[in-house]
Amino acid sequence: MPLRQRKLPKQIAPVDSWRVGTTHEHEGDTSIEYWENFYRDREQIWSRSPNPLLVREVTGLIPGAALDLGCGEGADAVWLASRGWRVTAVDVSATALGRAAELAVRDGVAERIDWQRHDLAETFPAGSFELVSAQFFHSPVARGGEREKVLRLAADAVAPGGTLLIVGHAEWPSWVRAGEEPRRDIHFPTNREVLDALQLPQGDWRVEVDESVLRELTGPDGLPATRRDCVLRLHRIH
Repeated sequence: MPLRQRKLPKQIAPVDSWRVGTTHEHEGDTSIEYWENFYRDREQIWSRSPNPLLVREVTGLIPGAALDLGCGEGADAVWLASRGWRVTAVDVSATALGRAAELAVRDGVAERIDWQRHDLAETFPAGSFELVSAQFFHSPVARGGEREKVLRLAADAVAPGGTLLIVGHAEWPSWVRAGEEPRRDIHFPTNREVLDALQLPQGDWRVEVDESVLRELTGPDGLPATRRDCVLRLHRIH
């Protein structure tokens, strides 16, 4: 399936998926140290609204068991639970999980979500799931090959007939000028690179969505901005 390009309505988003400009201060941090500091720095990092690409891709699927990798403050997991999914939501940060659990109680879906703390490069939740979701699963402190390893485990956790949904950044946002990237060593993989890294058995999977999506954002200076993301939705046949 060829890569398609689509434009989403304007959104207001945080500055970035991590603290642009401060990453080098945390070189050498473990994943737990980095993400705990990330969430402790502010009372709330993300909005309490689910990722619109998750909503778009999951709407219409029959609810079952879902796994939310890197769930952060819980907006996606809470939305899934409110739509009838039984959710296992995972993050490395105890602070983020605490906020997520509070959100679930507030929205009346706490009994439908199992919050688990994992450093996914070290441990992975048990079980088989009709949906496995990895939304903006990037980390500036990940070691080489860790993301690919976790995504392969994610694919293994999808039940036959289930869905693997991977949404990731394709590039730096438009307010970051060429040559001024906070981390030039960070690579945003294409969907083709993600597929190659997954090493999926031939005939066992079907690519349902392979897209490049342009989002309109409000940048840190309050001005209109854009960012391109990649959306990959896979259906497990066997």
